[in-house]
Amino acid sequence: MVSSAISLSTVVLFLPLIGIIPLLLMREQGPDGHSNENFKWTALGFSGAAFVASLVMWATFNASNPGLQFAQRVDWIPSIGISFSIGVDGISILLIVLTTFIMPVAILSSFTAHVIHERGRERLYYIFMLLLEFAMLGVFMAQDLFMFYIFWEVTLVPMYFLIGIWGAERRIYAAVKFFLYTMAGSILMLLAILYVGINAGTFSLPEITTLIQTGKLVFPFAGVFSTQSFLFLGFLIAFAIKVPIWPFHSWLPDAHVQSPTAGSVILAGVLLKLGAYGIIRFCLPLFPQAAHAWAPFVATLAVIGIIYGAWVTYAQTDVKKLVAYSSVSHMGFVILGIFALNNIGIQGAILQMVNHGISTGGLFLLVGVLYERRHTKDIAAYGGIWKVLPVFGGLSLLITLSSMGLPGLNGFVGEFTILMGSLGSTTLGFFFTLFATLGVILSAVYMLYMFQKVFMGEVTIEENKHLEGLKWQETAVLVAMIVVIIWIGVQPKTFFDSMGPTVNQVAQNLNSAASTVLR
Repeated sequence: MVSSAISLSTVVLFLPLIGIIPLLLMREQGPDGHSNENFKWTALGFSGAAFVASLVMWATFNASNPGLQFAQRVDWIPSIGISFSIGVDGISILLIVLTTFIMPVAILSSFTAHVIHERGRERLYYIFMLLLEFAMLGVFMAQDLFMFYIFWEVTLVPMYFLIGIWGAERRIYAAVKFFLYTMAGSILMLLAILYVGINAGTFSLPEITTLIQTGKLVFPFAGVFSTQSFLFLGFLIAFAIKVPIWPFHSWLPDAHVQSPTAGSVILAGVLLKLGAYGIIRFCLPLFPQAAHAWAPFVATLAVIGIIYGAWVTYAQTDVKKLVAYSSVSHMGFVILGIFALNNIGIQGAILQMVNHGISTGGLFLLVGVLYERRHTKDIAAYGGIWKVLPVFGGLSLLITLSSMGLPGLNGFVGEFTILMGSLGSTTLGFFFTLFATLGVILSAVYMLYMFQKVFMGEVTIEENKHLEGLKWQETAVLVAMIVVIIWIGVQPKTFFDSMGPTVNQVAQNLNSAASTVLR
């Protein structure tokens, strides 16, 4: 089957890839003999165009329709049921908009990053940024298991080079560790994809889902040691490493600390979400009985991650590593919401993915601003920054409070919804919710500790008394983040409406499968 017209999802997907073409054709040096300034403006223009197109797609998205919209399908290898098939529904629309929003922010923040100019190869840097955006969008749009796997693997390549070329002192170690961890989990997912596709006679996700729901395709389930459970784990382990769920998290702090600022923003803002999205998109609808059977175990890992991540975060003396470990704790809430296996919990998890992308991405931008001025990530090297940079201090306070989950800002809405879903879950319940709530308290402790050490008190270090004020690029990206933080906190209905019908359908299918779980 070949679609007769190009859909809006195709436009959004390929705009970043098209942007690579003029980058390849430009001269390496500008008229002044320095690196061509048009590299960064071209990358920003095409990523910005993708963001505008995604907003148009969101504005025209029919929120009452739980099915696939803006679909495009072109047969690729029809003999084995593989096609280029993409589309958007309530699960993916917000994550697509998040991706197209984060990328221009990351590119604009690169304008003031000294390491990008010092290491050179700026053309290559912006090519990798656009290629990464294309691959991440492909993951969120893919409706074919084989295409999903291709996009999933392609994301590794540009991120590997962004860390390995433009990262900090131990960048090669961090890049290799990131690549190998994710690649190892992906092998298990590939085996599961092949098994599912061969037994279904197609790799089309909508067709496979229909076959499962109508009983025409059955993956035998007889408890945690059954065919369906092994397939479920094949997908889950790959996604758990990407999230990352404790104890698969050890690659994350190294990757964050060694990445350039823009790399950390993208890693926290979007890349971690690929794993959580994959669980909702594949693990729940394809293997519903296994999802119910394994939910308490996975939720236990999530709660451990929430508390462990928060505890370790407080002990950090490197401000970037502190923010990195906070991701382990915050993403634990996302996994808890997913494995509540109900409508409220899954909606809270999707919103919290967006919230984490904005708040933690914003925190890494703050760290980047400080690092550009002092070239150190040591918390003890700061203190009293608010007195020297009052505007920066005020913006930093809002982003810090959003990460803490202050009511009225974005983080509170997501965490509150997840805790509601967990408390009302038939598979989880009170004690999971109780221990997760401790993570909310610990989050306030380590975020206030960080803010107090960096921004409050007297300026005791001479270098901090003469810090350069914010540049317009830095102000623009921080204000953009804060606008979204306040928008979600004040008007979350906009976001819940977009995902509601699709998530409700997923939850209903899970509930109908619950009765067959081994008792």
